[in-house]
Amino acid sequence: MNPFKKIGLIGNGSWATAIIKLLTCHDIKINWHIRKEEDINFFQENHRNPRYLSELEFDLNKINFSSNINEIAEKSEVLYFVVPSAFLDEFTNDLKVDISKKLIVSGIKGIIPSTNLLFADHFNQKYNVPEENIAVIAGPSHAEEIAKGQLSYLTIAASNLYNAETIANQLESHTLRTFINDDVYGIEYAAVLKNIYALAAGICQGLGYGDNFNAVLVSNAITEIERFVNTVAPRERSILSSAYLGDLLATGYSKHSRNRTFGMMIGKGYSVKAAKLEMNMIAEGYYATESFYKINAQYNIFMPILEAVYNILYENKPAGFEIKLLTHKIR
Repeated sequence: MNPFKKIGLIGNGSWATAIIKLLTCHDIKINWHIRKEEDINFFQENHRNPRYLSELEFDLNKINFSSNINEIAEKSEVLYFVVPSAFLDEFTNDLKVDISKKLIVSGIKGIIPSTNLLFADHFNQKYNVPEENIAVIAGPSHAEEIAKGQLSYLTIAASNLYNAETIANQLESHTLRTFINDDVYGIEYAAVLKNIYALAAGICQGLGYGDNFNAVLVSNAITEIERFVNTVAPRERSILSSAYLGDLLATGYSKHSRNRTFGMMIGKGYSVKAAKLEMNMIAEGYYATESFYKINAQYNIFMPILEAVYNILYENKPAGFEIKLLTHKIR
C-alpha cells in the first residue's frame, strides 16, 4: 500500500540517484530537484546522470525535473533529502514552501556541522516538521551495489511506524528488502558515527595495519557507538542488528566506502586538504568527527577512537603516533 503518489527528491549524487532508481521501480511519479540546468539537460537527452552512477538508465516518463526547489516541494507530498549534510543549508537556502505537513525523509548520513543537529532535529526546529512526519533511511547499503541490482537491505526509522512502512514500500524491490524501526535517534547517531570509524579503519590500513588489528578496531567501534547512543538516546535496542552493526561493517570494510578511502589517504601521508581535493565525493566522517567531538564534550563518554581521529584531522597530530596511542586504549 502506498498512500503517497507525489514524491519529491532533493539531491543528485550517487545515493540520490540510487534512491530514484528504486522509486521508479514502482508506479510513482518523481519530482526530482537538480540544481544545475546543464545536468537536467544531459539527463533529458541521455536518460542518465552525467556525474554519478552513469551506467543507470532511467524511464523519464516517471520523472519531472526542476532546478526550482520550491516547485518540487509544492508538487510533492513526500520529500526525500539526499545531499551531503555539510551542504544541506546551501541546498535549501531558497526553500520557502511550508513543508511542515509533508512527510520528510532523510537519505543524509551525516550531522549538520553548523549546529551539530541530526536531520530530524534540524527539520523539526527549522521547518516545524513534527517528529512523527520524519523518517530516516539507514543501511547497510552502498549506492554502487544497489545500482548493480545486488541484493541489499535498508532499515526505515520513524517514530510513526505507519510512515516508516509507507517509505519502506516505496523503496522495496526484488533486489532490495526493507525493515522498519522506531529508533530514529539511535539509528541516526549510529549512521553518522560509523563514518568516523570507517575513517579510522582507512587510516589504519594506510599506515599498514592488517586485518587482525582492524577486527579489534571495528569491535571497539561498535562498543563506542553503543556507549554513545545509550547515553544520549537511552532506550532498548539491539546494537548488533543490521541498522547499527551492519552499517558499520559495510562502511568500515568496503571498497565503495568514501570515508574509508579518505582515511586511507590520510594514513598514507596525505594532508586533509590534499585528500579532500583528490576525492570526487564528500566524506561525511570528516565533518562528523568535529561535531561529535564537541557533542561528547558535554557527556565525557569514553570514545578513544573518536578522539584519535579528531586529533589527526583537526589537531594535525601525526597519524602513526595517534594510532599507536590508540592501540593501548582498546582491547
